[in-house]
Amino acid sequence: MTDVVFASTEADATAATAIEQHHAELSGALAARVEAVLTAAVHGDGAATLTARQALVTWSRAELLPHAAAEEKALYPATHGLDRGRLLVEGMLAEHQVLIGLIDELAAAGDTVRAGAAARALQVVFGNHLEKENELVLPLLTEAPGISLAGLLQDMEQEFAAEQEAAGAQEAGGCGHGCSCGETDGPGYPELDARNVPHAIRHATIFGALDAVAPGGGLVLIAPHDPLPLLAQIEQRWAGVFAVNYLERGPEAWRLSFTRAH
Repeated sequence: MTDVVFASTEADATAATAIEQHHAELSGALAARVEAVLTAAVHGDGAATLTARQALVTWSRAELLPHAAAEEKALYPATHGLDRGRLLVEGMLAEHQVLIGLIDELAAAGDTVRAGAAARALQVVFGNHLEKENELVLPLLTEAPGISLAGLLQDMEQEFAAEQEAAGAQEAGGCGHGCSCGETDGPGYPELDARNVPHAIRHATIFGALDAVAPGGGLVLIAPHDPLPLLAQIEQRWAGVFAVNYLERGPEAWRLSFTRAH
């Protein structure tokens, strides 16, 4: 992630930050769901692995793919028209096709090995894709005269809502199983190691991961320090939803479990 974005206007700088924060939430949500697949597979629970796999597929089709489609309609045309943007956009579009293929592969996976492999591949490709958007696409758009990134963000948000509706999404987060369908994650809680996540997007990444936790499920967070400000933000955002328990208190890492109420 770029530390500084040189934008032509304050509105464009704000829009670039908003897009990067949204990318971080998507990354965190994907990481939690992928980890749920891998955790169930490690425990040898085939049924739980396939349940977590289906939750990941449902979320990907309700969130990840509509996000990609909205970018294609709002952000990419403006980028393609720039001197340094044409080849970049063509590569990004090709990566969207790779993501679609991996999600289809994940949906068809009939055993824990294939499900785990496809899930991890999806996470790696999407992570690299977001990094290119943050470090290459956004700087091009914010520096280009005559382009309003703030306006493009508004267009993208409208396209995203339309794409979600077209995909038949029941709610913004899909089923992860964040609904009341009665399913829970497999044995053990997935872990999110936030120590290597850049500070500017760390909280957004964690919020995305927590949003993926099913009722009755949980998440183990590994933090580089005692995350008291984060805990206050989580309680403000999800009042009374998560029970927090310290598993380790430093000095190099703090491990906390978050259990979501039914």
